[in-house]
Amino acid sequence: MKKQYTFAFALLMLASCRQQPQVSTPTQQPAESKAAINKFSDNTLQQIYTLQDERKTSDLLPYLQHPKAKYRYETALAFASVQDTLAIPQLLGLLSDTTTNVRRAAAYAIGQIGNKKAQQGLIQHIQQEKRAVVQAEILEALGKLATSEGVSYLAYLQATDTTALAGQAWGLYRAGQRQKQNTQAIEKAVSFLKPEMPYEARLAAANFLGRTPKLDLTNYKQQLHAAATADKSADVRMAATQALAKVKAKDKAVLLTGIVQHDSDYRVRLSAIRALAGLEFGAIKDVVMAGLHDQNVNTAVATAEFLQANYKGADVNVLKQALGSVKDGRVRAGLIWVILHNSPKKEALSAQYRQLYTSTQNPYDKAHLLKALSADYGNYKFIEQQTFNAPQPVIATYGIEALAAMRQQPDFPKTLEQDFAATFKKAIASGDVAIVGVAAGTIRDPKLNYKDLYKNCTFLTEAQQKLVLPRDMETNIELQKTIDYLSGKAETTQPQNPFTHPIDWKLIQTIAANQQAIIKTEKGDVVLQLFVEDAPGSVANFVELTNKKFFDGLYFHRVVPNFVAQGGDKRGDGWGSSDYSIRSEFAPLHYREGYVGMASAGKDTESNQWFITHSPTPHLDGRYTIFAKVIKGMDVVHKLKVGDKIIAVELKQ
Repeated sequence: MKKQYTFAFALLMLASCRQQPQVSTPTQQPAESKAAINKFSDNTLQQIYTLQDERKTSDLLPYLQHPKAKYRYETALAFASVQDTLAIPQLLGLLSDTTTNVRRAAAYAIGQIGNKKAQQGLIQHIQQEKRAVVQAEILEALGKLATSEGVSYLAYLQATDTTALAGQAWGLYRAGQRQKQNTQAIEKAVSFLKPEMPYEARLAAANFLGRTPKLDLTNYKQQLHAAATADKSADVRMAATQALAKVKAKDKAVLLTGIVQHDSDYRVRLSAIRALAGLEFGAIKDVVMAGLHDQNVNTAVATAEFLQANYKGADVNVLKQALGSVKDGRVRAGLIWVILHNSPKKEALSAQYRQLYTSTQNPYDKAHLLKALSADYGNYKFIEQQTFNAPQPVIATYGIEALAAMRQQPDFPKTLEQDFAATFKKAIASGDVAIVGVAAGTIRDPKLNYKDLYKNCTFLTEAQQKLVLPRDMETNIELQKTIDYLSGKAETTQPQNPFTHPIDWKLIQTIAANQQAIIKTEKGDVVLQLFVEDAPGSVANFVELTNKKFFDGLYFHRVVPNFVAQGGDKRGDGWGSSDYSIRSEFAPLHYREGYVGMASAGKDTESNQWFITHSPTPHLDGRYTIFAKVIKGMDVVHKLKVGDKIIAVELKQ
């Protein structure tokens, strides 16, 4: 059966290299109304997007051969979301289409499907393609599915057009994200950092070097430092600075300190602080203190997080002095964790910080402090009590995360093993989706050997049966993974969300193609441009919730410095979802500064949470729906911190 399938697939691949005849019967459409406010007055487009939403491959495939190019284009893009390998042969055929945009859409969809069987077809079409914009799309798609052979092709290619060159750089980046790289790929990326190279190539190359794991970039210190300090784009400088973390050099602290002291963009300074990992505290003390008091709170938060991740050797007395002048609760909690962890006498300090926790009123500040207390195992019972009796979900969630972090510490005392095992079993029975989800994830940590303690999975399956789907899908996924782990299954069964929330086309007809929305916050307004023509289901969902005042009075519950600010959760801890889910929608858009995406626990699990990016985050491309971008108020986004209130979200008239 397998051999027959492989042979049939090979025949289809061969046929796909030729232009496919357009044989489908044209659908008669009424003339579009002059009053149409977006492209979806076209009934055929509605049909294509509905089939995409329903993931109906067999019904979509004929549209790839529609006589009209715009429908072939839209159908090719639909398969970027459907991601069915059955479409690969016809999509490869569309790489010979007479319309440029159709070829680009087909290449994008093939990359999204990500099956290595399309590699040879892509390489063949790169060699035949005359348009640089299509070459670029094919090269990036190749990186999403390339084997070692494909990576070598990307590394040795001599692109002459700047657009194609950028596509080559992004192809190398996409391959690097899949841990597919070689020496030639690294050298090619380094060559793209030169100032005369186009912005897109420099950005892709810097991200390849900064984000590809397990690279040793010591030999390229000079080129990386030049890009980190002299590139005219902060986007490139921050990624190149991130790459400096992979350089082994005696003067590394000096190089990074200079960036922290002189770069005008907080995101670059923040990247430099993160790149200090592995250096002795004495050599970086001054730059760490500068980071803790940076004018942008995100840099201060990132510095405190850096100290937690690199606590060894951190001087307690120095940190105590800094603690007195720190105003932000999250930064304060980070310092307290390090001070507690590194102090030989913890009891008195823990009592002092428990009192601070008790007297603190802000639930987010309390939650951060509860995590800080996890640095002392003597606080175990206190944290457990606060977790299971918390008045707000965010405190309970941070509490169980604190307990999980304690259990995962390398010096965890064996005398507490049985106590923590009982605590996590209690957490599974709690019924709280966050507590259950975090506990389930901890139980399947192979380093903790819970297979020996939990011989029976009944308590997990009982908790799973109490969940309400699709609302609790994230917790369901965590439980299923843990059940499979304890049961000894080699591959985890991924639960699938039921299709419960089709696109509301009646609502879509009321949303203008240039519709804007205003997020009113305590720090100012943020204006969004909604992308209804790229992500109709996601935009309709956002508009519906906005009309219901769903977001009003909620908080930005998650802010990761130089990454995202996230909101839209009624629980306020990141685990709140709705009683329905919507489908992921992937268009050839890219996460740059100020783009707005749908948060999810995996493909097709989105509901009400969304995030705004602080900077280019290409690792999110094609994985999280982009449905809007910030067109005014990005300065506000850069000031947001956890616990900042969303006063209201309104549609702009």
